[in-house]
Amino acid sequence: MKLTDFKALSFDCYGTLIDWETGLWNSLQPLVERSRIDRETALSVFGLVEPEQEHETPTLPYRDILARVHAKLAERWSLKSTDAMDNAFGLSVGQWPPFPDTVEALSYLKRHYKLIILSNVDRQNFTATNKLLRVEFDAICTAEDIGSYKPDPRNFAYLLDTIGKLGLAKADLLHTAQSLYHDHVPAERAGVARCWINRRGDTGKGSGATQAVAHMPKLDFEFPTLGAMADAHRKEG
Repeated sequence: MKLTDFKALSFDCYGTLIDWETGLWNSLQPLVERSRIDRETALSVFGLVEPEQEHETPTLPYRDILARVHAKLAERWSLKSTDAMDNAFGLSVGQWPPFPDTVEALSYLKRHYKLIILSNVDRQNFTATNKLLRVEFDAICTAEDIGSYKPDPRNFAYLLDTIGKLGLAKADLLHTAQSLYHDHVPAERAGVARCWINRRGDTGKGSGATQAVAHMPKLDFEFPTLGAMADAHRKEG
């Protein structure tokens, strides 16, 4: 199997294209800056609370999911939050920075593939993010469009329906993502080829802001960055 075998790349956005752990940590500062909570602890607790909220309220836009998560984190840590702080956290997504390699790699990959977003986000926040990514995606599939959040299988069913409308088959698609929990486990079940952008690498610090998985899914490709994936494509060509 080669990268050049595929005609389309679908991306998780936050964690793969956008440095969501830095974005989350920076956006949590008004809440935690005077506490003793460190970055890895905050991210790991977020990784437990966020999917619980998504499962509880799957039709809420992500900005409202995050607002509720922020309030729950404050309660869990015995810190004081306000509605304004909760809502600001929910709308912070569009300010989270791309990884340093993302924009250039997307520009290169756009010349060789159709590009599709499959993200646990709302349309408002992704509109702001898309300006930072500086590329035109061929399709954008958000949790707000679908009515559920990954790893729900409905999200990958929606993705496959979307690529069909682009005139592509499942075999043409390579799903490219960082999160094993949100993306690679359900993508494997859906029979979609998988490329792991292993952004955390060998940190030895657990799974960060995503839940750990019970069993490692089979992966077709693995790269430390999207830039490394683009370089591998160049070498194949």
